Amino acid sequence: MNLLAIVGSPRKGKATDTLVDKAIEGLKSVHPNCNVKKIHLADQDIQYCKDCLACWKSKTKGPIAKCAIRDDMDQINEEILKTDCLIIGTPIHMAYASALMMTFLERICWTFAKPEKSYVLVKGCPAPRSDKKRKAAIIAVSGMIPPRYKRLCNQATTQIKGVIKDSLNADTVGKLYAGDLWNRGVEHYLDDAFKLGKKLS
Repeated sequence: MNLLAIVGSPRKGKATDTLVDKAIEGLKSVHPNCNVKKIHLADQDIQYCKDCLACWKSKTKGPIAKCAIRDDMDQINEEILKTDCLIIGTPIHMAYASALMMTFLERICWTFAKPEKSYVLVKGCPAPRSDKKRKAAIIAVSGMIPPRYKRLCNQATTQIKGVIKDSLNADTVGKLYAGDLWNRGVEHYLDDAFKLGKKLS
């Protein structure tokens, strides 16, 4: 089993990073031989999508369309192709995923998806280029907003879930909203993160 963990926080060793590590620990408690690759998006050279539509127009029969940009997404995409499951963690900024995570999501959308899905009257929605099934867990972290208000301030989980389903054929088997960390502390959510990782098994 190959696990890819994506951390969308600009701060290493803080809440998002810590909870992702705990989820990895949970998965490895069930699959000790799992191959784990963890990527901090802040360490990568990931340029903004140029909206050139090269990937969207691609007619490749392969699992990924080539992006016009050459940067660290080339290597990240190779890791995505190998992975069986994902852990994606992001802090919540203004109710959405961090800018780092949003840039990553934009870059994987049409490279891993083709515009062949339809919803009611809307045609050309993203559908995975590959039939490979993946599983995913999502961790969203808020310093200020407690869990009882997450419906009002957490759009990140819904967006990530949709993108990885449509592009990576990944079913989200679990999610964790870690809220009010300024008062509760990250320790309050460590057990939940561990159990979330176990769900991936």
